[in-house]
Amino acid sequence: MGIATKGLIGGLVAALLASGAQAAPQVIHAGRLIAVPGEAVRGPSTIIVDDGRIISLADGFADVPAGATLIDLSDKTVLPGLIDAHVHLTSDSTGNAGFLEGFVRTDNWYTLNAYVNGMKTLRAGFTTVRNLGDGTGATEALSTAVAEGLVMGPRILDAGMPISTTAGHMDGAVGLRPDFRPMMELNGNTCDGPADCRRAVREQVANGADVIKFAITGGVNSRIGAGLGAQMHMDEARAIVETARLYDKRIAVHAHGADGALMAVQLGVDSIEHGTILSDELVRAWAASDTYYVPTLMTVNSYHARVAAGIENEAPSVAEKIQWRIGITGKSLQRLVPAGVKIAFGTDAGVWKHGRNADEFTLMVANGMTPEAALVAATINAADLLGLSDEVGTIEPGKSADILAVTGDPLADVEVYKAPAFVMARGQVVDLEN
Repeated sequence: MGIATKGLIGGLVAALLASGAQAAPQVIHAGRLIAVPGEAVRGPSTIIVDDGRIISLADGFADVPAGATLIDLSDKTVLPGLIDAHVHLTSDSTGNAGFLEGFVRTDNWYTLNAYVNGMKTLRAGFTTVRNLGDGTGATEALSTAVAEGLVMGPRILDAGMPISTTAGHMDGAVGLRPDFRPMMELNGNTCDGPADCRRAVREQVANGADVIKFAITGGVNSRIGAGLGAQMHMDEARAIVETARLYDKRIAVHAHGADGALMAVQLGVDSIEHGTILSDELVRAWAASDTYYVPTLMTVNSYHARVAAGIENEAPSVAEKIQWRIGITGKSLQRLVPAGVKIAFGTDAGVWKHGRNADEFTLMVANGMTPEAALVAATINAADLLGLSDEVGTIEPGKSADILAVTGDPLADVEVYKAPAFVMARGQVVDLEN
């Protein structure tokens, strides 16, 4: 670094100190810097952070002026905070345990659980998440508390309760005896027919949803033997999409079957989650669209664990689908990446363990993505999908100071994500131990 650059940085920090900022500016020395994933890696660099935002970047290690705080990451690789576009923060349990939990846990308990899981996620290096399913209001409350600085946690976009047709995958009362069904209705999320589906979208918007999610096909954990194909008519799906757009909401769609996924692509939704079964027509349409694919490969770890615990304990319809999902996981990614479909990182954490989000990187690379492409999916692409490109996804002046550091080279070995060395969220250093 030249004398002129050092002087410029020193002058900038001095100006920040003189401005009366509440906290001292932070000067980060990065040994290697992936400021913009997909572009050239920078060598030793200096990042200045003030009031939660990135103020400047410069090559080399600048001197630290009096009054500023040095964060020495000179032996680390520094990169943007990661983004998980598919989590369920209120959830920890799956299978029968998760099913029974809904009968015994209170909404207050779910709020505390969401906070604990949010911190696990943050300590894993994921500073922004999109929560795609919560009928309790707990995640919306946590999202607001984090945004207002009342508690620490990842930045959260919340979908509220996903919309489903009656007997669809997100019908919380599906498979129950009829007299139990009224007790398990989830915030008006089920709908039948276009008019009712418009009402269901408005219900979630009124409840504070940032994004609209709906289930267009069956699901692995649905407790009825209705398969994984489409469970919603096109006119119902169109009514959901058009109404969500009226309220300027982005749209995520749960889809396993190719028939439902094709409808979602034709309707121009923002992302398809899971996308497990493909057809030639779907691949062609998807590649020509702007719809992201969120693979959620990490769920397979949960399915392996459930098989090990005794698959005979699952509902028969679920047990069969679990075995099928284990065998097919990753095959869609292997086909959609070379086809040119846009990929955004998402894990379905809550089906598998919170804080283990980086397991997704291992599976993405094992199924055909390069480490660099996987990182772009978890930063630039995920930020674009969430509508947050001006705020997160890269380390650039003006953006939120969401910063991760790892030991080693993540472009050579994605396993390094599993042991973050440093995490900063909105300018706050995260305690990785507690």
